[in-house]
Amino acid sequence: MTIPPWHALHEAACARGESTYRDPATGYTVFTRVAHLARGKCCGSACRHCPYDHEAVPPAR
Repeated sequence: MTIPPWHALHEAACARGESTYRDPATGYTVFTRVAHLARGKCCGSACRHCPYDHEAVPPAR
């Protein structure tokens, strides 16, 4: 299994308590697990680091 390039960036950002990091492939700002836990629930946007198992994400059509 290949570890994606963003994995280490996400883990480092979480270790620092940061809410976001920059995805190296897209340049997009991505919320970390820390940000999602602070929110307290799944927002339904199918976020990459959702700690709530994407429970509010609607099923695919």
